[in-house]
Amino acid sequence: MCTAFQLNGYFGRNLDLETTFGEQVVLTPRHYSFPLKNGTLFKNQYAMIGMATVMENYPLYAEAMNEKGLCMAGLYFPGNARYFPEQANKTNITPYELIPYILGQYQSVQEVKKVIDRFHLLDIPFHEKLPLAPLHWIIADQKESLILESTESGLQVYQDAFHILTNNPPYPYHQWNVHNYMHLTSSYPQDHLTDQSLKPYGNGFGTIGIPGDFSPASRFVKTLWLKENAVMSEKEEENISQIFHILDAVAMVKGSVKTAQNQDDYTVYSCCMSMNDGAYYYKTYENNQIHCIQMKNKVSASQLSIYPLNRQQNIQYQ
Repeated sequence: MCTAFQLNGYFGRNLDLETTFGEQVVLTPRHYSFPLKNGTLFKNQYAMIGMATVMENYPLYAEAMNEKGLCMAGLYFPGNARYFPEQANKTNITPYELIPYILGQYQSVQEVKKVIDRFHLLDIPFHEKLPLAPLHWIIADQKESLILESTESGLQVYQDAFHILTNNPPYPYHQWNVHNYMHLTSSYPQDHLTDQSLKPYGNGFGTIGIPGDFSPASRFVKTLWLKENAVMSEKEEENISQIFHILDAVAMVKGSVKTAQNQDDYTVYSCCMSMNDGAYYYKTYENNQIHCIQMKNKVSASQLSIYPLNRQQNIQYQ
């Protein structure tokens, strides 16, 4: 389970899982060598930063942003994700190669749209003991977003007017489901039931019916509602705080959601990427202090820059 969205030049993401996966903040400099499973060697033109597991000096990104502000995240898509054998006349890459391949050479969603139809996702794991995760992806810049879903019928590409992605069902369902919540309003409601001028006995009556559960469809709707009504500022710190407040509103508390294996599905970490400043902000389930790592000073490094997560709660005593 996961939630990701773009708002006013910021990209926020919750990663919800039953366990950590050795994740660290990883900055990949320009011209880093990625050996691809199609037999070629790819070197990225643009540096990128995001959350990843590093294996054999290879960053397996869950989400990342490049130095031009283009962001991308992979979210859980079980039962619907399909990957395939190699196909001639296509850009054949594996799912875990997708984020560095796209962020490494494209500056905007418009550039990606021109080439995405050539992409073909291969059913080849990084290792035999590391099976491919069933994923779909959101790609976003400051103006627009795309959703990529590799299903039984091939690669599906959707223009994402809402700039949001959660999990199942496939994206077209979410596009229609939001119509059920058109009545929501942040305004103080008026009495349309009687001629007695009834008045609310508290604030928030305009949001009655907004979903509060943790299902993917409900998180999609609630994120959309909060995002569309969020008050943004000219100050970076206030905007970062606002993005994390939205993420908190759809985050999973450990113990509130169980997997089919009776494990706790919870928000392992939350992150916010500033497209203008090239900064990656994160907090973990254990430590809700926001941490920041800047990309600008490391774009020309010769190797990966790896930042272990601070999982110990920081409390300011006064």
